[in-house]
Amino acid sequence: MLERQFEAVAEDSPGPRWQQLFQRHWPAYRRWFLSEGARERPYYLAARRALRVHMPELLPLYERLCELAGGDDTAARFLPLYCPPAYVSGCSQAVWPGAGPALIRNYDYDPALLEGVILKSRWHGREVIAMSDCLWGVVDGINDAGLTVSLTFGGRRIVGQGFGMPLILRYILEFCESAREAAMVLSRVPSHMAYNITALDRQGEFLTVHVGPDRPAVVRADPVTTNHQRSVEWREHGRATATRERERFLNFRLREANSAGELIPAFLRSPIYHVAYGEGFGTLYTAVYRPGSGASYLWPEDRWEQSFGAFQEGVRTVRYPTAAVPRTLLH
Repeated sequence: MLERQFEAVAEDSPGPRWQQLFQRHWPAYRRWFLSEGARERPYYLAARRALRVHMPELLPLYERLCELAGGDDTAARFLPLYCPPAYVSGCSQAVWPGAGPALIRNYDYDPALLEGVILKSRWHGREVIAMSDCLWGVVDGINDAGLTVSLTFGGRRIVGQGFGMPLILRYILEFCESAREAAMVLSRVPSHMAYNITALDRQGEFLTVHVGPDRPAVVRADPVTTNHQRSVEWREHGRATATRERERFLNFRLREANSAGELIPAFLRSPIYHVAYGEGFGTLYTAVYRPGSGASYLWPEDRWEQSFGAFQEGVRTVRYPTAAVPRTLLH
């Protein structure tokens, strides 16, 4: 069994707690950032300039984080997440659009690469609870305006000029209040890879945005998202992750469910829940974001409730099987 820890941390402004997280995770992120050679990544001035052009509101926070990182040049190049190395994940997500709306998602990735930090912050006067990635980015989360967002990989090989999506999602949660505002950001801020982003707001409006570095964003009202966009373009990845099968299954379960509570169990079993951890592709957690209340993080044997009014700091240990499971058994 492979053990990984999830840690819940609350810090209104970046300070000692964020600095501790940086010191713990930076060695691994530094190796990843430089994995293709230092010259393959943008230099400090180019990365900072891109941030100033596309997300200028983040600049003061970025500069504060650079200070907490000790003024390290490589960290200063890394933190804008501008043209980072490519990475591939899975993930499934669905919106329950009825009474008590919720965004439910499985995060499928290699457990060895998990950051595992649930961070509650108030960096720009707005509270945010989010699963952290790349030290200040977001793979899913919610803000105190009731806006929640989540990403899935878009199933395309193309890589281009743009930002890592976790930072764009951070920007959205810091400065947006509605799904429409989130879609506007996703339509103008360039992403370096293909992603499907779902946003749900307090009014119950939801939108899914397909983004990529080589074509305009497409805004849709899709309640279910897996790992393809218009079609399955990367066939090997599509077959390996069963993206079409997961999409059909979740659409079926969504039609059959009478509440978000009836839809959630579908995320905790095959074909949505993946256990091929030894192959670097397994479900690391299930998240449920409810615009009216907060967040729940689920595992088959545990559950962690978080909210803005009752945020619980602490550590949870999750065990994942390391033996590879044949994909025929997963689907």
